[in-house]
Amino acid sequence: FRMAWSSGADLGWKAAAVNLADVAAMGARPTGLLVALAMPADTRLSFVRDLAAGLAACCDALAPGCAVIGGDLTISSTLTIAVTALGSLEGRAPVLRSGACVGDTVALAGSAGVAARGIDLLFSRFTDASGPVAVDRGSLEPAELRALDAQLRPSPPIAAGAAAADAGATAMMDVSDGLALDATRLAEASGVTLALRAAEVGGDPRWAIDGGEDHALLATFPRTATLPTGFRVIGEVIAAG
Repeated sequence: FRMAWSSGADLGWKAAAVNLADVAAMGARPTGLLVALAMPADTRLSFVRDLAAGLAACCDALAPGCAVIGGDLTISSTLTIAVTALGSLEGRAPVLRSGACVGDTVALAGSAGVAARGIDLLFSRFTDASGPVAVDRGSLEPAELRALDAQLRPSPPIAAGAAAADAGATAMMDVSDGLALDATRLAEASGVTLALRAAEVGGDPRWAIDGGEDHALLATFPRTATLPTGFRVIGEVIAAG
């Protein structure tokens, strides 16, 4: 349904970005993408070219040196884009969700809630009785444009993943389903509780805690660790209660 809101380039960018974030969240450097594309027989070649351009542009912007290195094409009644991201730990141990320890600092790199505002904007302003309608970017304020771009073309802090691993991150994951839910997942995997300070998260509190799809990196670090550039403290790890 988002075809009315997203161009082929937008879809390619987002398909790359969300998978690059998964690699970064384990402390790895993305090295390649495998893209499987299933599409209706009447799909325009211009759309496929735009999709490929979006994939390439995202890799160039967020993970220089990473590119589409293979994949598959087939015909389907439904457009489906499946991306597998490959990465290199470059000798590091992978950072899992399960390593957070009581006393650790909780930190976040990237935005929180901006993409959620963007999807709310699309549903509230660019949807009618028949479904999504074309986006009129000229009608939007600068903050609304930033929210729209965060939803259609997210920019996760990919390089921050390896930097976090190098700084001693004990646990990490990307925030795709909202900070509250994903923090709960990390806490449960580690057998602890994450005590977050909403005022430190930043952004609009209406979206920052429950909104997802920014693909920020949520990580925990030993209290004595120096946080890498881009991370801000948003809480601490306490015993599960």
